Amino acid sequence: MPKRRFGRVRKLPSGRYQARYRGPDGIDRPAPYTFATKTDAERWLTRVEAEIIKDSWRDPSLGRVRLADYLDEWVSQRPGLRPRTVDLYRSLSRRHLVPALGDRMLCDLTSGIIRAWHAELISAGTGRTMAAKAYRLLRAVLNTAVDDEIIVRNPCRIKGAGAEHAPERPTATVAQVLALADYVPARFRALILLAAFTSVRYGELAALRRRDIDPECTAVTVRANLVERPGGALVLGPPKTAAGRRTVTIPEAIRADILDHLGTYTADDRHAVVFTGAKGAALRRGNFHRTVRWSEAVAKVGLPGFHFHDLRHTGNTLASVSGASLADLMARMGHSSTRAARIYAHTTKQRDIAIADALSEQIAEERKRARSGHGGVGE
Repeated sequence: MPKRRFGRVRKLPSGRYQARYRGPDGIDRPAPYTFATKTDAERWLTRVEAEIIKDSWRDPSLGRVRLADYLDEWVSQRPGLRPRTVDLYRSLSRRHLVPALGDRMLCDLTSGIIRAWHAELISAGTGRTMAAKAYRLLRAVLNTAVDDEIIVRNPCRIKGAGAEHAPERPTATVAQVLALADYVPARFRALILLAAFTSVRYGELAALRRRDIDPECTAVTVRANLVERPGGALVLGPPKTAAGRRTVTIPEAIRADILDHLGTYTADDRHAVVFTGAKGAALRRGNFHRTVRWSEAVAKVGLPGFHFHDLRHTGNTLASVSGASLADLMARMGHSSTRAARIYAHTTKQRDIAIADALSEQIAEERKRARSGHGGVGE
């Protein structure tokens, strides 16, 4: 029988076959597993030889790294990640990746293993949104492993597994927003109004300083974001996205409310925090929800299950109804995808003012209807 041109195959005492070959680095290596037939072993050697000829061969020992170790290193080596993103990645890793896949070597992960893991994740009751986040994290980590030439191909190949299909969140009417602002304690009235009618995020509102609102209350400038970490630590950092640093026009109809808040609850110093608790401490979500009795408040105005973030969604919807283009909405909300950033560059201050004016007209009309006894939450 002619001798093989590349590699060697031998039959083991067990009856299975072992394949060995000499790599481009001169090291003699066995296949990572044995084969049921000699033909299978030879076919494997043929594929390895083709990789060497095409210069796509990778030292298999590089992939002998536990996923848990590589994932931890992957997160640690991204200093630009936002604190809440780091917390999310650590949580996804701890709950969904490491228990099932953490001890696997990167080079041993296959598309079949990933499919089985994902199917088990879903069957175990993990929500589709959380499963999509876990899958996207794993895919990103393994993409880096490909870039690092640790593995040749990313085994995450489940079509649609990384897509989230979150249910549509509810929106409030102008009347419901005004009723909610009236219902909560007075020191949080302006917080509700700004969240709904400027689409500023909760963490951005919690980070506002007096200097961020111009003296006439015509606009609010978002410069920072306050994040509460697991364990309670508060971290002040940049806005959530690259486009998050922005100036948003405040509708004229609520400017008096903002001025009243600044005069009553905010210190005169330009660096004073605009929204605080009753004792002057920074806002915390848990304390805020308990203080305003959020569940009771939203139910009272006909919005059971309504989240604070839904005020931002409401503002976006109202602005859209007011005639705002997609470019206007992206800029007003501070979105930072490549497409959003490109659209943001074409948004003018005049359009932003026009949006605020249109919102102001809606607010004023609703207040007029309420004073005349027509309209309102109960109708």
